[in-house]
Amino acid sequence: MGSPSGPQFGRFVDYFVVCGLDPTSGLQADHLAGDSNHVTPLLRGYKGQVLQHYPKNVDWNPFDDAGINMLCMPKGLSFRTQRDKKSPQLHSFVVTREDGTRIYGAALTFYEPVEDQGICVSMQALHTKYQNETKNRENEINVYGGSPQISRRSSNQSYATFPKMASRRPSASAIGRISPKIHRRSDALQWQNKIGSFNIHKDRLYVTKSICLIMQMPYIKSCFQFLLQVEDVMANKEAPKVCLEQCLFNLLYEVPLPPPGRSMKFNGITENVFCQCPADNELPLFEYPLKELFHLLSIDNIVELYTCALLEHQILLVSKDYQRLMVVAESICCLMFPFSWQHVYVPILPASMLHFLDAPVPFIMGLHLDGSEDNSQIEMTNEASLCFVDIDNHLVDGHEDLPSIPNKGRLIEEIAETLHKYNVTPDLAPASIIQPNGSEDDLTRKFEGGLDTDHDSSYFSSCSESPVSMPIMPSRHDILASNDIFNKVADIVKRTGVITDLHDIQRGTQDVDISRKDDESEHASKEDVDDMLFNNAIRESFLWIFVNLLLRYESFVIQPKPSTALETWFANRDHMQNFDKAAFLSDQPEASLPFIAAFIETQMFATFVDSKIISGSEGKDRILSIFDERIEYCKQHGPTSPVDDQFQNPFIKEADEMILHRAKNIDFIPSRSTHLIGSNDSKTDWQYRLFPVLRPELLEEPTKSRYSKHRTSLQWRGRDRQQQHSEHLRQTPDERRRLIKEATAKPRKGTVNSFSHANAEQTNTKFVADLLTEVKTKTKRLLVFKMGQEAVELGHGEVNRSGVEENTLIASLCDLLERIFSHHSTKKQCKSALWSLLMSYKRSKDKKYKADLALRKQSLATTLDSSSGAPRSAILSSMEAINMGRRKSTGSTAEPVVHPPNTDLVFDMKKIQSMPAIRTDVGCARAWVRLALERKLLNKHMKEVLYNSELMKKRYKRCSFLRTEDEKEQFLFHLLSLEAVDFFCFTNAFPSAVVPYKVLIFQSRKFQAGTSANPWICLAGEMGETGMVRLPKYTQEILFEYTNLGRLSTLRIGHDGTGILSRWMVEQVLVRNQITGHTYNFPCGRWIGKGVGDGSQERLLVGQLISPSKKLDDVIRVRATSPMTAGSSSPTSRRRSSSPPKPGKDFLQETLTDAVNNIVKHFYRPEKERGSLTLLLCGEMGLVQCLDEILQHGFKSARFFRNNFFVWDFLEKVCKYLQSVDEDEEGRESTQAERYSRLTFCKRVNAINDCAKFSGKDGKFQLFVCIGIQEHLLHLWIPIMANTPVTDSMYEEFSFLLHEPSRIFLTEILKSLDEFNFMLEASLTRGYTV
Repeated sequence: MGSPSGPQFGRFVDYFVVCGLDPTSGLQADHLAGDSNHVTPLLRGYKGQVLQHYPKNVDWNPFDDAGINMLCMPKGLSFRTQRDKKSPQLHSFVVTREDGTRIYGAALTFYEPVEDQGICVSMQALHTKYQNETKNRENEINVYGGSPQISRRSSNQSYATFPKMASRRPSASAIGRISPKIHRRSDALQWQNKIGSFNIHKDRLYVTKSICLIMQMPYIKSCFQFLLQVEDVMANKEAPKVCLEQCLFNLLYEVPLPPPGRSMKFNGITENVFCQCPADNELPLFEYPLKELFHLLSIDNIVELYTCALLEHQILLVSKDYQRLMVVAESICCLMFPFSWQHVYVPILPASMLHFLDAPVPFIMGLHLDGSEDNSQIEMTNEASLCFVDIDNHLVDGHEDLPSIPNKGRLIEEIAETLHKYNVTPDLAPASIIQPNGSEDDLTRKFEGGLDTDHDSSYFSSCSESPVSMPIMPSRHDILASNDIFNKVADIVKRTGVITDLHDIQRGTQDVDISRKDDESEHASKEDVDDMLFNNAIRESFLWIFVNLLLRYESFVIQPKPSTALETWFANRDHMQNFDKAAFLSDQPEASLPFIAAFIETQMFATFVDSKIISGSEGKDRILSIFDERIEYCKQHGPTSPVDDQFQNPFIKEADEMILHRAKNIDFIPSRSTHLIGSNDSKTDWQYRLFPVLRPELLEEPTKSRYSKHRTSLQWRGRDRQQQHSEHLRQTPDERRRLIKEATAKPRKGTVNSFSHANAEQTNTKFVADLLTEVKTKTKRLLVFKMGQEAVELGHGEVNRSGVEENTLIASLCDLLERIFSHHSTKKQCKSALWSLLMSYKRSKDKKYKADLALRKQSLATTLDSSSGAPRSAILSSMEAINMGRRKSTGSTAEPVVHPPNTDLVFDMKKIQSMPAIRTDVGCARAWVRLALERKLLNKHMKEVLYNSELMKKRYKRCSFLRTEDEKEQFLFHLLSLEAVDFFCFTNAFPSAVVPYKVLIFQSRKFQAGTSANPWICLAGEMGETGMVRLPKYTQEILFEYTNLGRLSTLRIGHDGTGILSRWMVEQVLVRNQITGHTYNFPCGRWIGKGVGDGSQERLLVGQLISPSKKLDDVIRVRATSPMTAGSSSPTSRRRSSSPPKPGKDFLQETLTDAVNNIVKHFYRPEKERGSLTLLLCGEMGLVQCLDEILQHGFKSARFFRNNFFVWDFLEKVCKYLQSVDEDEEGRESTQAERYSRLTFCKRVNAINDCAKFSGKDGKFQLFVCIGIQEHLLHLWIPIMANTPVTDSMYEEFSFLLHEPSRIFLTEILKSLDEFNFMLEASLTRGYTV
């Protein structure tokens, strides 16, 4: 929260707060800290109070006593005796206001002796009462295992009452991880009796006190350094040389916030404290050390946690250390820049707010657990979207189906490089801070955004006596001092004067002078600067992920109408869509869609887009400016492809230079306050280990002067003038002359004589040539991608195409088209220059059409006036009747007429405009390009527009790319080359679009080929299935709308078998996508009806896309004139009435080999290049048809079975025989493999008979083959089918089943398919279960 004058010149610190025990109030149980009656009084939590705070209040940041006290001591006051040595601890916290603004706090909590005798007496009374209450239960305690009557909570458990928590996804690793922390009850009781007992006559009582700094900006590290200096003074037995009130007065009232881009070093108590504020074009201030985050969690865990936060999952952080909770929570929120967390954010959850964990909303919460508590006992109401983070044990347990963030591999690689550069070892818990001698005077501290201690209590680690003994780690100095080689090198270095003692190395590089000056007070420490540089590098790496991901996001923002007021837009915000999600997703790589589709639905993304819309009327805020600056740079200097990961982020180096410059050249060092100097009572009464009572009269807020608000800014401006003057003096005369020459040589912007006409023409020619080269490159890249391995074999591509996907390449082509159509455009009425031109062309055509229509009406009126025949109304009625007669009636029984698809440009534009999912001009333009590519009309449409000379002269200058004849011809030629391959970029990009499908049913010309039953169809594709669509009776043409099915694969057609003519002879079915114009042919050529053919009342037809170059009349004519020899059937194309010559065994083996080879090739192709597996199995010359022909070969049909034999009849007979075999002696003597083959064969045949009652015998055989291939059983069934009396009686000796070499060939070739995993469409196996 900023001050009235804004945070730029506000105060560095708003409040100094002291929280602790008020002796006048006595001992009061802290009910907000939870139930604590199960532990000794010494280990309970007690109510603390804000004892002092200065100033009393500031207007821009009202003071909240209860809130600050609760966050300074989240579990209340804590007591200890001299037996329990605990060191002071630092932690920070954040308070989120109702308006979303935040204030920050840095607190130091320490123990001080209790001087009030009444408090000691009260503690003794509570302890005596507790001993009396527990005396009767002591005999029941089982020292080695406990008694069932004892509560499950051990006696040393925290006094906070947590929600009942059952097991949370227990695992072997979790049990092994937690088990060392679970102590026997005997150990717990011994530990409690040792440190939890109190004797007023023998023990000295200590109580916690917390001092805290409240600030507007998160200068956490700087405030920690100041608090540590206060603690150092308290730990010193000698009285301080400076007045504490004087230092606090200086910090509260005289130290300003550094302006953006400036650094400052202010006076602490014992030494100066350094801080700096990033410039407006740098990432916002963040002082928490990200090194600590990587010490606590691995890179993979951090990326997983980061992904969960971006998708707004519930995140629960668990640790024994308050500062670790803050570091992880604040770091994750910082790395989400430019987005901000919009939901519940409580990094330190006080015990009184534990019910928040049951909230059914996204949250980030930090839960503090003591060392005696078991993390595996945590239970949440909803764990489906919960990310559980056990910080101390380096564990992140996120959602099982969490999508990966785009470019995750590249991000991890950059982070690893940064960690290596700064010598940071990830996922390594820092060593605990231990006092070797347990002395309160000998305090060992290490500041890395908080003390890196592994606490086992509410605040502090027990350093002397604890249930778990902690090893004392040797220091770096001890390790180096014991090394002989190091000592020899150190002696040499000492003689050179670089160091004077080995302790210089122990202090590290903190005391190394960055600016190479002797005065250390004039620069920042190396440690501080390294933390800033590391933070900057990591943050830029995460930010660059979104720079690449949202590179074109601005084009898809739906701006309100110019006439709409901002207040009106806010009022209707909930009912409006602010982002064209469908068009944006269509440009994304398929691998990134799971994450991006979920991310753009989050509240943080919606808020980000809202701020973008608001910035149009109110100006950009800092966050948007920083992000958009990187977006613009990436557009101008970035990679040529959105997936190019070789582009280096230049902002890291720039920010590093500014950080180093501010560290070496500190802008402002405030002088120490003279507010109390000269006062006789300027010294505070000081007692060792006691924080003094501050004197209010010395910390009163000074009277504001009317010049005070300008004083701070004048100080910074004076520093600017001094710095500029010193830089000018350091320059040599030659450097000054060179700079003056360069400044005068720069041409002025906007002058008429800046560039000559020849230079401008040359520049434009080069730009046009570059555009043409880019067109050639991008179209060739698209062709190489679509041609796949064929292009590689022709030498046009590489085997490894860097994972570039079709969506990405087409999005890149659309960007290029926008640049081409915006080149020297005179008019641009929307964000998309291409769509603006297309709309102008559409308006011109509409205007011309209306003019032609008016001319026709005028001509007709003239004809009517001059006519002396029938009246005018009669003529109009007759013309209407003629026009109506030209329209095809959907209820007519005549054969449907197939018209060629509409290829008009305006037709495509209207289809795009009718899609409700596309809401922006850029989205419409990209959808139009995708549709034109898929229809192979992009060249035709472009030529139609570009050769409209009147429109082009009106819209473009003469020097534009589109009016340069040679380049325009080459441009159209490159677009024409894209018609050599098939695109489905529109169909795949808009899965939720509603598509009209036109169905044409061609029935046979035979007598009574039609049906009086109620027909129906079920259409299926790659993206879904329609379900049953009922057709009107006697209808052969129908138009219906359904959600996009993708590329069509199968069509199930049938009827209910009612009526006089309950059979139907269907030759073929054509289905057309009315948007893309794709027409699919579903050949049939079979009867559908009970008692005719194979008795099928429904048939599954397999479709094939008709090539645009093939005339539809030829397809229909072939099926109508020769249905027995042309096209494919489902599952077979044979007609029983004809007797074509039967193919020989060699031919059948060759066709089967080709069918199997096609399937093998299908699986060896890259996934993006594979065709339809259903077509290879059930289509023309597919595996099902080949096996049907093979099992028909050598069949004894003429004399015994007439001409009505179906393979399914043979399989049913074999099944019946095999079921009887298992019941006799022969079956019991069979091997296990034979019994398994018989069992699976019989089960599948019976299951197919049950689920496919209306499919007919050929349909059942098709399902039999598909199931056998999918379950890798088909080759096991061939031998058992051959070795039956049924086969001997029905087949000749030369058949495939009885001829041993042929049977072996059949078995082995089917066995070769076992290595592949067959994923069949649901339409093939509908209703089938085993």
